[in-house]
Amino acid sequence: MDEDIIEFGLYVPPHPHPLLSPEANDGYGRLRAAYDECRKRIEESDADLIIVYSTTWPSIIGHQFQANPNSEWIHVDDDFHYLGSMPYSFTMDAEFAASCVEKAESRGLQARTVNYDAFPIDTGSITALSLLNPDNRLPATIVSSNMYANRSETIVLGKAIRDALKEGGRKAVVVVVSSLSNRMFTEPIDPSEDRIHSQKDDDWNRKILEFFKDGRLEDLSQLSREIHGQIRVQKVVAYKPAWWLAATMGQHNNYSGEILAYEALNGSGGAVIQLTPATGSVGDKEFDEDDVEYYKGDREVLNKGMLE
Repeated sequence: MDEDIIEFGLYVPPHPHPLLSPEANDGYGRLRAAYDECRKRIEESDADLIIVYSTTWPSIIGHQFQANPNSEWIHVDDDFHYLGSMPYSFTMDAEFAASCVEKAESRGLQARTVNYDAFPIDTGSITALSLLNPDNRLPATIVSSNMYANRSETIVLGKAIRDALKEGGRKAVVVVVSSLSNRMFTEPIDPSEDRIHSQKDDDWNRKILEFFKDGRLEDLSQLSREIHGQIRVQKVVAYKPAWWLAATMGQHNNYSGEILAYEALNGSGGAVIQLTPATGSVGDKEFDEDDVEYYKGDREVLNKGMLE
């Protein structure tokens, strides 16, 4: 089965608190414990690759894949610099990144690898890989989140990554780095007083978590526009990760979902979630959103055939 190429998927928050200050708040500690549990599960799996889609690595033109075999530097988060430095040294799978670019281009996308020293890897990717793969037991590939990519482009990106996995005979754990709600406090707060910014945000976060727990990933992908309209966060956070995760994992509802932690991170909603392919399903739905195999641009504007 094609689904055998994905061991499981994870949805984790981009904020550095579980990495740099897990002791500052009981919720941060629970998120850290959930990360640690996921690390153990990755180690016990048959995966030979970790693929990270990070909403805190925005790209403007096309899609970028981190391909520096040894990506090493020291990072300081823009918002939470007071938590300290984030040194990192990651092993990237340059060959797989190049394959993803090839497959993306063959499906009509614009893509490239990034391979140079001191490239500024983002906070979310550093937090996720430092906690999920601290000893570089598995090579990784980090995928950017294009700020202007629509649903079709994001779905095709996920399918291109599946193409690369199947051609290479690889098995992966896929990781989305993203908040749920993303309204944060604009004034300093005591970590002990951290909470979800508003009741409405908390209510919608919990609705999202219900979908994840029931394994309804494709349903969540289909409904993500409505969710975005309700919790009013940046689109790169709200629905794009759901589109990418659903496409990369196979576009169905056949998952066993588990919520390992849900906590506030400076007002935003942070969760550690696992989705494991399963044989059962909550049922096939008649979806409103169309499926797409090749990206031809927004309303054919970028269709190469029209430009020739």
